[in-house]
Amino acid sequence: MEELLLCAVGDVAAFFKEPESMFVHTADILNEADITFGQNERHYTDRYTERDLLPGVPITEISPLAHAAALKLGGFDVMSFASNHCMDLGGDAMLGTIAALKDNGLVVIGAGKNIEEARKPAIFERKGTTIAYLAYCSVGRTGWEAGVDKSGCAPMRASTFYQQVDYQPGTPPEIISVANRDDLAAAIEDIKKVKASADIVVVSFHWGLHHVRGTLAMYEREVAHAVIDAGADLIVGHHPHVLKGIEIYKGKAVFYSMGNFAFDLPLSVRTQRQKKLGAKHAFNKVTGDPEYADWYSWPAESRVSMIVKCRVANKKISRVSFLPVLINSRAQPVVVSQKDGFEKALGNIRELSSSQGLNTEFCAESGEIVVRTRSPVPAEEES
Repeated sequence: MEELLLCAVGDVAAFFKEPESMFVHTADILNEADITFGQNERHYTDRYTERDLLPGVPITEISPLAHAAALKLGGFDVMSFASNHCMDLGGDAMLGTIAALKDNGLVVIGAGKNIEEARKPAIFERKGTTIAYLAYCSVGRTGWEAGVDKSGCAPMRASTFYQQVDYQPGTPPEIISVANRDDLAAAIEDIKKVKASADIVVVSFHWGLHHVRGTLAMYEREVAHAVIDAGADLIVGHHPHVLKGIEIYKGKAVFYSMGNFAFDLPLSVRTQRQKKLGAKHAFNKVTGDPEYADWYSWPAESRVSMIVKCRVANKKISRVSFLPVLINSRAQPVVVSQKDGFEKALGNIRELSSSQGLNTEFCAESGEIVVRTRSPVPAEEES
């Protein structure tokens, strides 16, 4: 049976200006895949502006309607819109963006006119193999979740608790987060249902701690393990705007955050948002690079990205790897060569993963970083 290639990237938003330039360095790679996935981070509309934000929403992401066409240049087949921005402008605006993406040949998952549509998988038949995609959001505002007769996203909510671990006043608490039981049960039901007919199930989560290096929230691992136990074959995460570690659980890869991929942020826009969000917001605790001000005023850590590559043979994922990526001063993702920054990228993902106790081994092969389960240390070596 012929081998398949699946690719996935993190947050994507058609640029405010010159969107046709987004993928000039990566289009060939993304278009080579049999299926390419990305997370949509922006509304595409000529009807709505930030004056139409729902009450309590300080900022959103909007590009002109015509800019959605630029996503075709990236070779995307399926995109999630299960995000913390999907309902910023209300249900009609969200559905308009979904329509714009569909008009440009994309299958949209994770959001819709009701909960049935938001939880509906995208199913592809490629070379005799059936691949399904599902998407959920953990970081939406209250009310962003879809309902029986209400538009929104497919939720994977979590609750947070703070436990004092030392009797001394003012000491840092232990932060405990647990998945919403109903949301997790619904996702498990979705996965089991689609797994009955699909060979491979890819699950996308918009989750985690944004602008925080390394740290994984407790609920992320709980959810990841539960959905793999239910039949998921690959998990791809996004939202934090930085890379996070990679885990292998029961032979299945969990990319906790693939970072930004193609997502411009001029300094002028950043400055406006800083004022609206307030000094205590995480976005205002990181600093953009002045040399990147015209196009990409994200912090340096947000310039580090990846293209996930999964090879499929005999209807199973046979190899998981990624291409390390750096985002240049024009906000364009560029694959890191083995001669320029590759070893640094390898060291970075090793540190991000080991800092969270993830059992992952990484090795360089043919310009890619291959992801494997770390071999257990023999007992005699431990002693």
